[in-house]
Amino acid sequence: MSESLPVRCPSCGSGHTFTASVYPCVCGAPVTPPLAQGAPVEPATHRTWEDEWVTVRCDECGTACEQPRPELGCPCGAVLRIPVRTRPVDELTEPAEPTEPAERPESPERPRTAGIPERPAHIPLPRTAASPRPAFRPLTIRTSHDAVTAAGLYLRWLGFKSVVQADERPASGIDLRGPDVIAQVDPTMSPASVRSVECLWLNGLNASAVSVYFSLAGYADDARARADDLGLPLFVMDLTGSPRPVNGPADELVSAGA
Repeated sequence: MSESLPVRCPSCGSGHTFTASVYPCVCGAPVTPPLAQGAPVEPATHRTWEDEWVTVRCDECGTACEQPRPELGCPCGAVLRIPVRTRPVDELTEPAEPTEPAERPESPERPRTAGIPERPAHIPLPRTAASPRPAFRPLTIRTSHDAVTAAGLYLRWLGFKSVVQADERPASGIDLRGPDVIAQVDPTMSPASVRSVECLWLNGLNASAVSVYFSLAGYADDARARADDLGLPLFVMDLTGSPRPVNGPADELVSAGA
């Protein structure tokens, strides 16, 4: 069963409950990172790709594997790093003593998103898409190219057709294009700026297309406010590759589909 942890955002003081994601080990057993109860939660501001992974040992077979470091997106825009209990290296590398075989539970379905607050910042509209969509299957993000690929998969899941990725990123910053959509994917460790939001909106206006923004580090306060004024959907992505809507236009896009 997934472990849960009460979390209070140090930026705005909001309280949340974080539930750890479950991933399957190579042996098929469910594995979750051990959360550090009572440890302080810090905003993820200055990060590197290497720091975004934790080593977790499978209790069934003793295999040590890498998983995305748990994070939670607060409605205020902060991305919170969830503390994880660390284990000694020798404990992670020595396989567990063989035990009597036990009936192994089926691996639970991987959650579509990680660390969603109990009380959303926005009230999503009722689902109005023409037909129910299957569950989104995310792509684990290890590089900036993976982030763009994951965003493209998500746009197709929303219903946008013929979404393609540029071989080289153009000066406009547009990473993904379709007949009726353009998208920018910001894989940096700094919150997206209001200037980036406005430039994307202008590009969408010129192309008569829906503009969508994806960011790994969230958005500056003025960028979120401007996106709301312009009706531009904003999504935050974690390293599991699961986009999460963070403003009203994004909620509406998820509810209605393309």
